[in-house]
Amino acid sequence: MKNDKLVPGIILVTIGAIFLLHNFGYLHFHWRNLINLWPIFLVIGGVNLLLAHNRSSWATILKISVVVGGFALILFGNFDNSRWWPHATWHYNSDDDDNNDDDNADNGKNVRSTSSGTFTEPFDASVKVARLNVSGGATTYRLNDTTNDLFKADTKQFRGRYQLIGHKEDSVYVMDFSMKDNKGNWNWGNNNESNIADLSLNTKPEWEININAGATELNFDLSKYKIREVKLNGGAGSFTLKMGQPLQSTKIDVSSAATELTVEIPQDVACSIESSGLTSDNFDGFDKKSNGHYETQNFDAAKNKIYIHLNGIAADFKVHKY
Repeated sequence: MKNDKLVPGIILVTIGAIFLLHNFGYLHFHWRNLINLWPIFLVIGGVNLLLAHNRSSWATILKISVVVGGFALILFGNFDNSRWWPHATWHYNSDDDDNNDDDNADNGKNVRSTSSGTFTEPFDASVKVARLNVSGGATTYRLNDTTNDLFKADTKQFRGRYQLIGHKEDSVYVMDFSMKDNKGNWNWGNNNESNIADLSLNTKPEWEININAGATELNFDLSKYKIREVKLNGGAGSFTLKMGQPLQSTKIDVSSAATELTVEIPQDVACSIESSGLTSDNFDGFDKKSNGHYETQNFDAAKNKIYIHLNGIAADFKVHKY
């Protein structure tokens, strides 16, 4: 192959490999980087033209380095909050969003918002009870790890933007984590791609978790945490909750028209199920007390208990012991 065809060949192979890996879910990048960083292609083309007739090894290395560096910026760069390139974005806040953020700031709330990235809320040893409010659909929410911070979220987005608001209400520290729809947020991605939020919590406080999300896949492993209550309000989604050892009273309240709802509890935990819209009347390890009311055999004598209340319809509702 002639040297002057090397760089165009590398560019075509790289672009093809990027789109293949992206389509199969092995690679994610910010589509807006193609708009924000388009001058990189001018730099690549200019360097290739300037050194087109130079056959030396250093010229070849320079041309390849420019291509590799340029594509690395496009693939892995995130300039939404960059200080040195502050206007490189197709995202704008609507007037309503700006006003809401200003109001929250005036109320002493810590507001952070971005289309993609990492959110953290520092841990304060004085926080004994924390409440996490999660809202927004068209997102895959996963929680299966701990953090030294009070709260952490690693996010990827293809539509909308994430927002975290932290504030204190009496003795409870509250975090509102939401996916906000924004009419000013251009979407250059595949409409079939899903927003993803991987969440982590600190194990020291007692937790109250409120989830309000539709058209959502949610998988929360709460077995490592001290859970006071979980409130789930959603529809047309798949929800999985894995519970650990309960406090004296751990409550799970579900108001949902979910496609699939699964609750996993430890083998020896005392648990009660009450439902007004249950589609199943058989749970392994539970005794039926009345219509829509089930209890484990050790429920009355147990000191710590899990209470599950379903007020809605779940096409597939399961309670598993592990």
